[in-house]
Amino acid sequence: MKRLALSLLLAVAASASAQTAEDRWNQLSEAQRTELRAKWKEFKALPPEEQERIRANAERFRKLPPEDKERVRENVRAFRALPKEERQELRERWKELKKMDPDERQELRQRMRAYLKSHPEQREQLRENLRRWRRMSPEQRQEMRERIRERRRR
Repeated sequence: MKRLALSLLLAVAASASAQTAEDRWNQLSEAQRTELRAKWKEFKALPPEEQERIRANAERFRKLPPEDKERVRENVRAFRALPKEERQELRERWKELKKMDPDERQELRQRMRAYLKSHPEQREQLRENLRRWRRMSPEQRQEMRERIRERRRR
């Protein structure tokens, strides 16, 4: 589903040039046309609210400055290059992020900014901590959260 949305978003973004739709269509290979037709059928089969969400995202993308559009494209390329398991893991983390309350999300954003600005050795240590976290059971994670909260209180 996400792949379909991203593909449609990129297809719509590519159509923002001065060319007419017919010109762009004629420039596609037959394989590209077939793929686009299939994606269009998938899109039309989605519930109306999902179609509207995708359209709204495409519209937001169209309004982005060129450098932001390129950043989005690069993120999509990087995501597609990941192994299937990692893409699924990211989708799961995204679902968890969407469930967080706004204050928690803001705190996470601040931590991420600090992480990106940190020294390479610190980033590697954070990555290792994250790998250990992912290997923990839910019970172990909860115990760790409690320890961290206790340390912060002191």
